[in-house]
Amino acid sequence: MFQFADIENSLWILALFVVLGLYFYGNLRTKALLSKLASKEMLLLLCPSLSEAKKWTKLVFLCFAIFFLVLALMRPQGDPVTKTVTKKGRDLVFVIDVSKSMLAEDLKPNRLERAKQLVGDVVEILEGDRIGLLVFAGSTAIKSPLTLDYPYFKNILNRIGPEDVNRGGTLIGDSIRVVSERLFYDQDNKYRDVILMTDGEDHESFPIKAAEDAALKGIRIHTVGLGDPEGSNIPLRKRESYQLLRYKDQVVESRLDEETLKRIAEITRGVFIPVRTNLADLAELYKNYIASAEKKEVESKESKIWSELFQFFLGIAVLFLLLEMVLGERRFKRSEESY
Repeated sequence: MFQFADIENSLWILALFVVLGLYFYGNLRTKALLSKLASKEMLLLLCPSLSEAKKWTKLVFLCFAIFFLVLALMRPQGDPVTKTVTKKGRDLVFVIDVSKSMLAEDLKPNRLERAKQLVGDVVEILEGDRIGLLVFAGSTAIKSPLTLDYPYFKNILNRIGPEDVNRGGTLIGDSIRVVSERLFYDQDNKYRDVILMTDGEDHESFPIKAAEDAALKGIRIHTVGLGDPEGSNIPLRKRESYQLLRYKDQVVESRLDEETLKRIAEITRGVFIPVRTNLADLAELYKNYIASAEKKEVESKESKIWSELFQFFLGIAVLFLLLEMVLGERRFKRSEESY
């Protein structure tokens, strides 16, 4: 069996027609200029050693070199071997607070953008884990179900913001319940983790009770605390205008509630990372506490492994290029014997 893995590279064959077009144009142009200087018979006398046949032979060698080079770029493959490929991983849901308090700029550029950067770092090193995304404020929104399509996930992640939820607030407990019931609906699945990223100010949705219920289902929640425990103003930027968030004519200050996040992590056997206003590496959390944990088989299928054959075609292309370079344009000199 035989196939080309990158058939779209066949478009490079157009380079062959470009070379031919340039050659014929240059040849005609040269002849036109020379005809203005001397007649055909005179040119033969002036350049008796030039071989027209060799010029055409060099062109043929160059065309063959380009042709086989394009074949190499198309990645020819053959001799397939069927193997069973098994992927293993865990189910991981990122829960990100998108309330207006996450617009505070005690983390640059702001808390929300830093959360997205940290999640993006984790996605870059994933291998086999299904991932989902839920955002919350005063309500929740599932932005991505559990998926292995990492480019799709990153595209969704980059576009989340406060406008994704229709109510203000920070209801951490509700977000945990939605993850448990709607994303981790398979209660027999014991390979489940949540990374919760928020400033932690929640006095309404009973987050500790939600964490206790999640722990009974075997769900681990790792919490990431973003923001200044001392408090920070919340800027609202619209084009060129700038103002601070106010409530009843008072400037709102958002403080990181570390105690709630620490307690959620403890209850569910997770890890609490107090980022605060510092640099952090969420990828290390993933490597140490999630990637190293027990995994389930998420995909098992038979796959054909093909042998790469591009080296053969590349070798032929190089050979024709060398022949084109070595071959001159002069006729072979015939030795004359005198008798």
